[in-house]
Amino acid sequence: MSVLRYNPLLGTWTIVAAGRQARPNLPKDRCPFCPKDNPKLPPEFDVLAYDNDFPAFSPDAPEPENVPLPFLRQAARGKCEVVLYSSEHDKHLKDFSPEHVEKIVALWRARTRALFAKPEVQYVHVFENRGEAVGVTIHHPHGQIYAYPFLPLKIQTELDNARHYFSQTGQNLFDALNRAEIRDGRRILAENDAFVAYLPDFTDYPYGAFVVAKKDLQTFVEFTDKHVRDLAQILQTLVGGFDFLYRTPFPYMMCVHQAPPIGTHNEYFRFHIEFYPPLRAPGVIKYYASSEMGAWAAANTRLVEETAEELRAAIAEYRAATKR
Repeated sequence: MSVLRYNPLLGTWTIVAAGRQARPNLPKDRCPFCPKDNPKLPPEFDVLAYDNDFPAFSPDAPEPENVPLPFLRQAARGKCEVVLYSSEHDKHLKDFSPEHVEKIVALWRARTRALFAKPEVQYVHVFENRGEAVGVTIHHPHGQIYAYPFLPLKIQTELDNARHYFSQTGQNLFDALNRAEIRDGRRILAENDAFVAYLPDFTDYPYGAFVVAKKDLQTFVEFTDKHVRDLAQILQTLVGGFDFLYRTPFPYMMCVHQAPPIGTHNEYFRFHIEFYPPLRAPGVIKYYASSEMGAWAAANTRLVEETAEELRAAIAEYRAATKR
């Protein structure tokens, strides 16, 4: 079983999930997420969420034993779910119909609402890892949802800085960033009624796109059906552009950043999605090395005004090819 171990230097928790070592790693003769290979799945489905077979958190995680100091360990109580995008093995977000992508986003919304209702859950993280370059072990189209029993440090840092900006200026930081990017225009990738996608001026990945809500949205809980449609449309546009950029399935980490379920943050926070794509050129990885990992001193090897122009052109090609 998993356990949380506290890092007092950073003020956050490390998840020790030794059971995940046994999960499948790119099996050649079967796919655990295909119905023909997994009797626990229905024979066919559009989208499906089910409990992760190798969870980092579980609702009945036991209390830790042999604790060196009382505050250093905590039971890893929470939930880990897999979100299967389709029963078809070889499709991805860009290949589905717009209505199918809406079903995926609607499922994210439904699962967030359900998990927020659990008293042990302090944060719900919806994410997708795509490609072996980011450590994917199964290629079937899927994402994951982690319901944490603590607020992750990165989310806490964003909340703290957004709160500080609001206290200093009376303005929402994300609204200010959106206005500045739209006014500048060079880093904008796509836009619709509810969301805008751009490469932030400060992004540390050459193609590290953000998708940011324009209105007062903090979590999936507040999403209307129109928000679901708009997010599905802009996500499909963006990942379609990624794949057209180098004419290859584009690896990335996609991370939904929403507010925690406790408290109100509407004055200073906004729902947004951060992409971390590791490619800096065709087949060339932008690694997070000692400076980035050891000192948290991020470095981008490309000028984002140039990479934004490249990605915009790829998005235009994707739209022309799919009439979307």
